[in-house]
Amino acid sequence: MTQGTAESPGEVRPLPERLLAAATRLFAENGYENTSVQEIVTAAGVTKGAMYHYFAAKDDLLYEIYHRLLALQTERLEHLAGGDGMPRERLHAAVVDVIETSCAHLDGLTVFFRSMHLLPENKRRAVRAERRRYHERFRALVEEGQREGTFRTDVPADLAVNFLFGAVHQISTWWRPDGPMDASEFGEYYVGLFLDGLRRTGEAFPGTPEGR
Repeated sequence: MTQGTAESPGEVRPLPERLLAAATRLFAENGYENTSVQEIVTAAGVTKGAMYHYFAAKDDLLYEIYHRLLALQTERLEHLAGGDGMPRERLHAAVVDVIETSCAHLDGLTVFFRSMHLLPENKRRAVRAERRRYHERFRALVEEGQREGTFRTDVPADLAVNFLFGAVHQISTWWRPDGPMDASEFGEYYVGLFLDGLRRTGEAFPGTPEGR
């Protein structure tokens, strides 16, 4: 179930990218604990010495897998949240985006949520800090809509955001690229459920059945 950009004939990926791609695939297929450094370097076609030039230990690969996905999603969130449109429109776009990027990097998402607890404490703290900043940006968007009067105010913004990401983090347990529903389709279902929970009583958001 490896996702990624296909290489063109003759293309040689940079060594760190090859190592990360190999580690992501093996961690997803076999588990982090059951994958050896030798298996990673063999799959990447490099030596252990070459790997240790870029990654000091196997857990550096585990950290980097999620760090890169979160960095990508954070950059996209900043762009969408700071763009034009009403808060509900920007939040709609942001929720769909986090679902689609999670699906596009499903192996990385799978690996991380199976194995985060195996990171050393200093790396777990770093990940938690990155995730907290990401969640806070989402929360700020919800709070903007609450101040504007678009979203209900009796639901704490933190609760709404944690509810959303609790669902997003489960994607890797049930969604498959070859399943009956593509990422865009179920992303729209997710965003509908999420925004319905923030809708003020009696109000229909554009795009929902009641708002069409």
